[in-house]
Amino acid sequence: MRHPSLNQIQWQDLCQLKPTETIYNLFLSLPFLLLSWWSAWQGWWLLALTATFFFFTAALRQAHDCYHRTLGVGKVTTELMLFMLSITMLCSTHAIRHTHINHHRDPLGESDVEGNWARLPWYKAILGGGLFSIAIQWFGLTHGSRRNRTLVAIDMLLIITVIASALITRHPVLVYHVIVMILANAMVGFFAVWSVHHGCDDIVYARSERHPVINLLTFNLLYHIEHHLFPAVPTNHLPALAKRLDTHAPQWTQQLVLPALASTERTKKQAAMIDKDIHSDMAI
Repeated sequence: MRHPSLNQIQWQDLCQLKPTETIYNLFLSLPFLLLSWWSAWQGWWLLALTATFFFFTAALRQAHDCYHRTLGVGKVTTELMLFMLSITMLCSTHAIRHTHINHHRDPLGESDVEGNWARLPWYKAILGGGLFSIAIQWFGLTHGSRRNRTLVAIDMLLIITVIASALITRHPVLVYHVIVMILANAMVGFFAVWSVHHGCDDIVYARSERHPVINLLTFNLLYHIEHHLFPAVPTNHLPALAKRLDTHAPQWTQQLVLPALASTERTKKQAAMIDKDIHSDMAI
C-alpha cells in the first residue's frame, strides 16, 4: 500500500521515453566497453580500468531497467539485451532479475536475499562480495519459473563459453575482461546494495543522492528511494521525480548515500521531518 504522503506526487507523465532516450538506454555501456578493450590492448591499464568501471556501472543501469521493463523497448528486445549483458558482465542477468523483483516485493524483509546484504557491516559486505554474487544468482535460478530457469541456463552457457575462450586462447584483452568482471561482480553487493540500503528500516528502506557529479558518474543509479517508491519510472527521469519528492514529500529522501557531500542545512531540515511525518503516520 502506497503511503498517504505520496498520493500527491505526480509520476505517470515520467514513464514515457523519447526515441532518443531509448537509443541512449540501449547503447549506454557500449562506448565504455570498447574503450576498455582498446585500452587493454594498448597496455594502458589505468585508462582500461577507468573505462571498465564506467562500463560496468552503465551495464548495471541497463540491466536494472530491463528488470523493470523501463528500457523503452519491447519484451523480445529486453530479453536479448539481458543475454548481451550476461555475456559482457559475466553474470546471469535473468537470474538476478528474479531476485531483484523479489527485493521489491519484500524490501529488507526476511525473503529479501538481495537487500539483506545491507544489514552486514561495511567491511563484511566488501569481503563477502563473491558470496553475494553467487547468492543472488542461485536464488533466481532455484526460485524462478521453469521458463526463467531455461533462460538462466542459456546465460550460464554463454558465460562459460566466454571464460573458456579466455582460458584457451589466453588473449590478453579477453583475459583482462574476465578478471575485471569477476572482481566487479564481487563488489556489486557493497556498491549497488549496501551503499543504498544500509541503516534503513522497513519504512524508509532506501537512500538517495543529490550531488550532481556523483549522480552523473553513477548514471542516476543512486536515486534509489525514488526508484523503490515508483519503479515504473525509467532511470532517465529519476532526477525529475527526485525534485517532486523533495518539494512535496522530502521526508522520504533525507537518508543520503553520501551525507558528507550534502549541505548541512538540507540534511538537518530533512532529518527533523522523518519522525514527524512518516513514523508518526505509520504509528497511527
